[in-house]
Amino acid sequence: MKVLYAASEAYPFAMSGGLADVAGALPKALRRRLIGCRVVMPLYDTISEELKANMNFITGITVPVAWRRQYCGIFEAKVNGIIYYLLDNQYYFKRDALYGFYDDAERYAFFSRAVIEMISYIDYKPDIIHCNDWQTALIPVFLNALYRENPEHSNIHTVLTIHNIQYQGKYGHELIGDVLGLPDGTTQVIDYDNCVNFMKGGIQEADRVTTVSPTYAKEILDPYYAHGLDGILNQLRDKVSGIVNGIDVEVYNPETDKFIYENYSKETIDKKTVNKTELQKELSLPVREDVPVIGIVTRLVKHKGLDLVKHVFEDMLKADVQFAILGSGEWEFETFFHEMANKYPEKVAFKMGFIPALARKIYAGADIFLMPSQSEPCGLAQMVALRYGTIPIVRETGGLADTISDSGDNMGNGFTFKSYNAHDMLETVWRALQGYSDKQGWKALKIRAMECDNSWGKSANEYIKLYKQILGK
Repeated sequence: MKVLYAASEAYPFAMSGGLADVAGALPKALRRRLIGCRVVMPLYDTISEELKANMNFITGITVPVAWRRQYCGIFEAKVNGIIYYLLDNQYYFKRDALYGFYDDAERYAFFSRAVIEMISYIDYKPDIIHCNDWQTALIPVFLNALYRENPEHSNIHTVLTIHNIQYQGKYGHELIGDVLGLPDGTTQVIDYDNCVNFMKGGIQEADRVTTVSPTYAKEILDPYYAHGLDGILNQLRDKVSGIVNGIDVEVYNPETDKFIYENYSKETIDKKTVNKTELQKELSLPVREDVPVIGIVTRLVKHKGLDLVKHVFEDMLKADVQFAILGSGEWEFETFFHEMANKYPEKVAFKMGFIPALARKIYAGADIFLMPSQSEPCGLAQMVALRYGTIPIVRETGGLADTISDSGDNMGNGFTFKSYNAHDMLETVWRALQGYSDKQGWKALKIRAMECDNSWGKSANEYIKLYKQILGK
C-alpha cells in the first residue's frame, strides 16, 4: 500500500499550526507499520536555507491553471526517513508567509493540480492520496473530473481530512473559468451556498472524509459547528468518520527534551519542580514551590475560549495562583493579558508570540494547563501537557472530550466542564486548585497523566484500517 500525504505545510519545512505536526508525524508512524508514505507540499520561500540545501531537483513540468500553464519544479528531500516532494513556483510561493494573500485560491488550485500532474514524473505511484483541509481539497475534484481516463491515475483513491471546518476556501464563481478550468457539467461539485467552496468539493468527491477526532466528526453534523457545511455532511454522513490525532512522543519527551530546564520521567517526576522554579525565574514570577502555576499556550483568538478566561480572570487571581501565558492573536486578548501582567506582576507573566522553546518550558514547568476552547477539532496542547505531567483543564468539545476525562472519580487525567460558560470554567479551576492541595493525590494524577498513550501509533493503525477499507483489502 502506498500513500501520498498532501498538505499545505509539514514539519520541519513549514509550520503555522497543528497540520504541520500531523504531516510530520503521521507518515513516520505509517512507515513504522510498513505502509509506504511520502509527503508532498509547496516549496515556500520561508523554508530554511539549511533544509533547501538538502533538496534534490527531479524535473520541471508545466501545470494547467484553467486556460494557461504554469511552471512547477519538483524537488525531493529525505528527513527522518520520510521522502518529501516540494513543488516549486516562485510566483505562487516566494512569499514572506504561508497564507493570507489575495490569490490564495489560485495558489492552492495550482498546488492541487500539480500534485496530480507530478505523479507521472516520480518513482512513486500512490494507491491513496490523503488530502488535508481546503488547500488540497481540490485534488479529489480534479482527479475525478480530469484524470480518471489516464491509466496512471485511474486507480488512485482519495481521503480528505478536515482539521478545522471553519476554513473552507470560499470564493466567487469567476474562479471557475479563470483558475479551475473544470469541464462543463462538473462545476456543481464545488458550488455551495452561492459560491465556490473548495472544502465542499473535496467532501463530495473524496472516497472517505475524516476529521481529527470522533467527537468532532459528530459535532460538524450540527449547524453550530459546521459553519454552513452541515447539509452536505449529513447527506454524506456514511463516509465521514473521526480519528483522533496523536503527538510525536519523540519530539515531546520530558526525558530527552533539550528545551526544558531539567529532564524527568514519571519515575523521577519530582524533578518537574526544578522546571517550575526555573520557569518562575525566567518569567520574573516569585519563586514559590507551593503556589500552583497555570499555563496557557495558545493562539489568542475567541474560539480558544479566551473570552471565558477574560471574563473571570481577576476572579481566578483571588486565589493563591500564578499564570504563565504565551501566545499572539487578536488585539483584544493581547491587550488584556498585557494589562493583567502589568497590574499583577507577581501573579501573571505574559509573553507575546510563538516561542517554541518557551512553550516547552511552560508545558514542563506549569502544574495546570488551561484550555477552555469553544471548539477544538482535536487539540494537541492538552496531549503535550499530559506528556509532561501538567494537568489539563478543558471544555468537553471535539478532541478535548476524546482525550481528557475528569479526575473526580480518581481515574481521569484532568478536569473538564461541559457548558461554554465562564463560571462553569471557574468552578472547574477551583476544583483543580483544591486537587493540587492534596499533594499525594496530585502526584498520582501527574503520573496517571504521563502514562496516557497519545502516540501516533494508535492513530496510524486506525488510518491503516481506513485505507484498507477504501482499497477493499
